[in-house]
Amino acid sequence: MNRLLALCLSLALGLAALPARAEEPAPLRIVTSFSILADMARNVAGSRATVTSLVGPDADAHVFEPGPADVALLAEADILIINGLGFEPWLVRLAASAKSKAKFVTASFGVNPLDLDDAHHHGHAHGHARGHDADGHPKVPQDFDPHAWQDLRNGVIYVRNIADALADKDPANATLYLANAENYITELKKLHEWARAEIGRLPAEKRKVITTHDAFAYFSKAYGVEFLSPAGIGNAADPIAEALARLVDQMRRENIRALFMENMGNPRMMETIARETGIENGGTLYSDALSAPGGPAPTYVAMFRHNVPVLIEAMQKN
Repeated sequence: MNRLLALCLSLALGLAALPARAEEPAPLRIVTSFSILADMARNVAGSRATVTSLVGPDADAHVFEPGPADVALLAEADILIINGLGFEPWLVRLAASAKSKAKFVTASFGVNPLDLDDAHHHGHAHGHARGHDADGHPKVPQDFDPHAWQDLRNGVIYVRNIADALADKDPANATLYLANAENYITELKKLHEWARAEIGRLPAEKRKVITTHDAFAYFSKAYGVEFLSPAGIGNAADPIAEALARLVDQMRRENIRALFMENMGNPRMMETIARETGIENGGTLYSDALSAPGGPAPTYVAMFRHNVPVLIEAMQKN
């Protein structure tokens, strides 16, 4: 019995001498400006983060007005991921109000941005952020098109920036974040080639589309589709009557019959165009926001899987 007690005591002392296991870091609290970035962050972080989007599914970031709940959310965040390129002008006031200590990440860093005057050259209203903000101050002119995620090659840049930021903030799980990112990037690269091949089957003269606002210039350059719009870079911009009339004339002259609403767009303009031209709505495109879970485009990948086929179906009628 004494020998047994001595053995147990020896084992207990040995276990006590073992180094204590390091505690697993708490999951990161990530806040993103809009839903597409939230989906990218979830793909990179996996279960190692809670991800919340300030602007939710089917909502318009161009006209978003943050409230007290958003201030509180940002104040507690470890990482804030934004698009940049002038997409979220309201974030300046929000960050100041929150006094946030979050690590700020600009997902579009490293993207070659399209200049608005080069990207939107069809004579319709691509307004340089006209009007005033909520405080009555004139809006700062918008020099670059912020919708860079509409080219999946830029989506790859976004994902790498997000992964690097997470790895820097939580080095204990850096390997996981970087591995998740590479798997996701492989999927995005395959999706890019699929989109190019599918659209490439259509004759170039058929690849013309009418959409609610100028959100697809990067898509246009990457995949060879010409997008025309009665509104500007943001849905709050008022279309100029003359530009709208020119657009209707062009549709009739060139027999453009691919007309689309966007999930967060104002339907009145497109209803007017449909009425003037007799063209039926070709469906819904997802541009600045994902759909709600269970909808046709709840993820960044699903957005392209939805948009490309509905575009092709409508453009075939041109």
